[in-house]
Amino acid sequence: MTLSFIDIAIFIGFVVMVVAVGMIKSRNEKSGEDYFLAGRGLSWWLIGFSLIAANISSEQFVGMSGNAASHVGLAIASYEWMAAITLVVVAFAFLPYFLRAGIYTMPEFLEVRYNAGARTIMALFMMLIYILLVGAVTYSGALTLTTLAAKMGYNVSLLTGSFVIGLIAMIYVATGGLKACAWADLIQGSALILGGAAIMWFAFDKLGGVKEAAAITNIQTGTVAVQTLEPGTGTLQRFMDLNSVRMNMYLPRNDAVLPWTALLLGLWIPNFYYWGLNQYITQRTLGSASLAQGQRGIVFAAFMKLLIPFVIVIPGIIAFNLFSADMQRESVKDNAPIMARYFKANPQTKCVEVAKAPTAEAVTNWKAGRFMIAVFPNDAAVKELKVVNPYVLPMTEDEFGKITPAKFTVFKSEDKTFKAVNTDLAAEIDAYNAETSKAAKAAGKIVVTEKPIVYKYDTALGQLLGNVLPQGVGIVGFVLAALLGAVVSSLAAMLNAASTIFSMDLYKKFLSPKASSASVVFVGRVVVVVFAAIAIFLAPNLGNPKISNSIFTIIQESQGFISPGILAVFTFGLILRRAPRGVGVLGLLTSIVSYGVLKFTIPSIQFLNRMAISFVLCLLLIIIANILKPMAKPVEFHPNTTIDLTPSRGAVWAGLFVVAITLVFYVIFSPLVIAK
Repeated sequence: MTLSFIDIAIFIGFVVMVVAVGMIKSRNEKSGEDYFLAGRGLSWWLIGFSLIAANISSEQFVGMSGNAASHVGLAIASYEWMAAITLVVVAFAFLPYFLRAGIYTMPEFLEVRYNAGARTIMALFMMLIYILLVGAVTYSGALTLTTLAAKMGYNVSLLTGSFVIGLIAMIYVATGGLKACAWADLIQGSALILGGAAIMWFAFDKLGGVKEAAAITNIQTGTVAVQTLEPGTGTLQRFMDLNSVRMNMYLPRNDAVLPWTALLLGLWIPNFYYWGLNQYITQRTLGSASLAQGQRGIVFAAFMKLLIPFVIVIPGIIAFNLFSADMQRESVKDNAPIMARYFKANPQTKCVEVAKAPTAEAVTNWKAGRFMIAVFPNDAAVKELKVVNPYVLPMTEDEFGKITPAKFTVFKSEDKTFKAVNTDLAAEIDAYNAETSKAAKAAGKIVVTEKPIVYKYDTALGQLLGNVLPQGVGIVGFVLAALLGAVVSSLAAMLNAASTIFSMDLYKKFLSPKASSASVVFVGRVVVVVFAAIAIFLAPNLGNPKISNSIFTIIQESQGFISPGILAVFTFGLILRRAPRGVGVLGLLTSIVSYGVLKFTIPSIQFLNRMAISFVLCLLLIIIANILKPMAKPVEFHPNTTIDLTPSRGAVWAGLFVVAITLVFYVIFSPLVIAK
């Protein structure tokens, strides 16, 4: 893969245009309302594109396409299609209350409904969540940049990629606030949809011309087979022949990523939290010029959510068909230290072997199924040997010597294909884990978990960009620019949200209640710079395979601590108007504690199901408190805004249409229909 002059010119021109438009359109933003909420003047089309651009980032392009490449397949689209329904509900059930209250932040609404304690708890935990989010989004974007650079023969570190992404977002957010974000998102949101469509088109074109491709033949076991394709077969027919088992929205109830049981309740919790109560998304709607403009913008975004799986998930599925061997080779860097720890923890292993400076012939002839830890004197010696066998794990003597496993280390794979591909090793590891876990329990110690993998699924997008797009005509440059724009727009949204929450809910509330508008805006800009720095330096550390094999799962699971409680106190605060004000704090703390207890005591419970349990527990406590000690008078939400609060009838009909189409998709991609 190479970049032509046209590619470079398009890429640079796109970045300059995004930053320039954002800064020019927001050059007169001086007051707090101007900086944090775009002067409450956003039109529906700006809101719609900005919602999509803020949402669709490397989290989707990298993480979602990575999950699609695995056994999960199309089922990961539930995050998008269920979001379409969620957005419609948010437009008509939540937004009128928020705009009526004239709030700047979602924690602020909790003070309106409950008390200052609930507002503060939510604000503090949202700041903690944003620390992880800005790092995660920056990491997944930097990962794609490093993967693509490697294909072009350049060595770009995760830190360098993170610096570029963080710097661009920081410049226009610190300068212009929400209005700069919204106008930049208009460009970036359009580009990412067009860029995703281009990737899908050329991925299908590539699939139509290959002679053989890999397929996951059983989603329960993760069994993989390379299939010879009949010449002359239509591309769509090839796709369905290879991936029919992965074109199913309903995964088994014991699936670790997205069981069908999560569709009943668990997945709705992060969806309603994210689209209705998450500051970096709702900030766009809080800046609406009117209620009608906000509702139209949200429904417009809901319609676009229906299209996203076709430009992100489908290409991810094809990426595995075409480049599974490359994904396996990408896992070498992650597996080398893990398998070295396993060897040192279990030296009697028959499936892992250490070889000191093996010859090129020995490496080439090494059979799949057993791992060779190839130990070389230095980095130069490692690079001289071009390893194409993913079972050969090169390390330097220094790296190998520094590896010391914890006394009680277990090796559990969350990759279903690991056991299918490495049957003997998997059985050996299971036996070792059983013995080690028993010994740890007897000693009263906890075990440290390592996670060997087979495929680096999160490189799916990088494989597509590096291998399917036509070279030298500018398409690569445009798609790279769209991808960078997607990452930057999401990071910018988070920086703007963190800035607003800190400035309004913490600084102005507690540190300087009498602060002028100018000083609050100044503090907001400082927070943008600080969080951008956090993102840049945190991102490279998230590449550690100990954390997870999918950045998408990291982001979703981390928010489970707070999202069930936030959703519970918001929704029932609107429904149960007599619920005592103290239940706001009770619900939030119950969510944090219950989710944490379940995560660390019963880790086998899938995180979406864990969220559902926490949500139900929060609701029960709120209902009991409402029964035992209801307020004498229900809470009233008095208007505190000058914008027009007349709802949009046209948006209602458009919203119903979006819901109907979503339900049709769930019928079409169900086991009964797919089987036919």
